[in-house]
Amino acid sequence: MIAIMDTTTRTASSKPAGAPMSAAPQTARGTVEKGTAQAKETLEKMSAATSEATDLIKTGYSTAVKGAQDYNNKLLQFAQANTNVGFDFAQRLLGVKSPSEFMELAAEHARKQFETLTEQAKELTALGQKVTLMTTEPLKAGVTKSLGHAA
Repeated sequence: MIAIMDTTTRTASSKPAGAPMSAAPQTARGTVEKGTAQAKETLEKMSAATSEATDLIKTGYSTAVKGAQDYNNKLLQFAQANTNVGFDFAQRLLGVKSPSEFMELAAEHARKQFETLTEQAKELTALGQKVTLMTTEPLKAGVTKSLGHAA
């Protein structure tokens, strides 16, 4: 006699084919919910970081603009003072009566102008450094803070 072979496939579970598989959907749901929560948390962190970066850039830009205005005002102040000194020197030259008096007056003016310009250059350098620090320090601190949060 010929034996008929069983051609039905059996599943690994011992549950009947119609029984619900409740563990797999719950595991999948848990994984999806966890992934969604992580994505939401990451989005919130990125949103906060973007907001902080925007504030830092605005503050840095405002500080740089204010610093540039201060620097330009100082330059104009120095230009006005130097122009006044130049006119005063020209008036004094009109009263010169001898070549030796002219030489003495010119040497004195040159010495005073050299001292004045040296002091003005020091002030402008200090102001430029102050503006640079005031502009970059908040940005540097913000970047360091952001990198610390990212790590």
